[in-house]
Amino acid sequence: MSELLATYLLTEPGADTEKKAEQIATGLTVGSWTDLPLVKQEQMQKHKGRVVKVEEREGHLASGKQAVITIAYPEVNFSQDIPALLTTVFGKLSLDGKIKLIDLEFSEAFKRTLPGPKFGVYGIRKMLGEFERPLLMSIFKGVIGRDLSDIKEQLRQQALGGVDLIKDDEIFFETGLAPFETRITEGKQILKETYEQTGHKTLYAVNLTGRTAELKDKARRAAELGADALLLNVFAYSLDVMQSLAEDPDVSIPIMAHPAVSGAFTSSPLYGFSHALLLGKLNRYCGADFSLFPSPYGSVVLPREDALAIHEECVREDAFKHTFAVPSAGIHPGMVPLLMRDFGIDHIINAGGGIHGHPNGAQGGGKAFRAIIDAVLEAQPIEEKAGQCEDLKLALDKWGKAEAV
Repeated sequence: MSELLATYLLTEPGADTEKKAEQIATGLTVGSWTDLPLVKQEQMQKHKGRVVKVEEREGHLASGKQAVITIAYPEVNFSQDIPALLTTVFGKLSLDGKIKLIDLEFSEAFKRTLPGPKFGVYGIRKMLGEFERPLLMSIFKGVIGRDLSDIKEQLRQQALGGVDLIKDDEIFFETGLAPFETRITEGKQILKETYEQTGHKTLYAVNLTGRTAELKDKARRAAELGADALLLNVFAYSLDVMQSLAEDPDVSIPIMAHPAVSGAFTSSPLYGFSHALLLGKLNRYCGADFSLFPSPYGSVVLPREDALAIHEECVREDAFKHTFAVPSAGIHPGMVPLLMRDFGIDHIINAGGGIHGHPNGAQGGGKAFRAIIDAVLEAQPIEEKAGQCEDLKLALDKWGKAEAV
């Protein structure tokens, strides 16, 4: 019988943790057990959850005792979709005290119902023809209220700086000043021109927004127009929405999952989901080619162990292609050595202010990042590289070099 394993962190689980675990296993499946007649117990046995493991430990907080428990849920109990799964394992339980869902282990049968990334790390690299370094991404900044001419110039300057990907800001919606379809067609022309000028290819991820019922048609139209990638605020819409886009053969472009709203589900140490599960495993399984999340050392930070756990879930050997991890928020060139130490080559360095805030503008910002990436790969002292690249020197003078954490 196929089962799904759910692992929880319970804080202050009560005097009898084993009993609490058994209550969860039965309460989320057959409801009651001891009150059932023997014949009913036999009939319901295949539906009953079972306790796999109970491990008590002293809490890391002032709250005292904690326990990690793992429960197996028969997959016969729910339909093969993420909403049904999450409702089963964490629906009403999420309201029942200090309980955090930290991991899910899927059966191979359930995995076969999920799309995973269409392109993944290798597919994105193949699109760009770049296989031997971290990729560099930049973000439109200050676009609210700007018309298309401003957007196009920002796109041009970022591409000329040597970035590999450019994404819309997640709060860049349809306002009439820079319509979705026009951004795609005009953006393609700009990137064609910069490629002809520099020989460097850049991809543009356009923000897919609007009512949920409109998204699939809008995504299909984006693909028809030749969009490079879609940015999706997945946790404002749901994992199921992203899955439906990833499964659509007419949406034949990569999906970039933005973490907006996810903090409401992950930030508490006592409640919600673990970062690794939501931003790593579930994003990947449901079709994200890229997963953005706060880095351990930017302006919005995650604890280093949480950020590394997300990355690990993105690249763990599994039935699915790898997802590109994108540690973000407040990244400047002086952080690149730390990023490459912690996340290796198969991740994306993502910068907004660290590109646009450069004294030589977005071009200078991109060139500074590319220079320090090369220095780390070549084991060249950063100061020596800065002596050879004025843009890198200016960036380090402005932002400094981040210290190891």
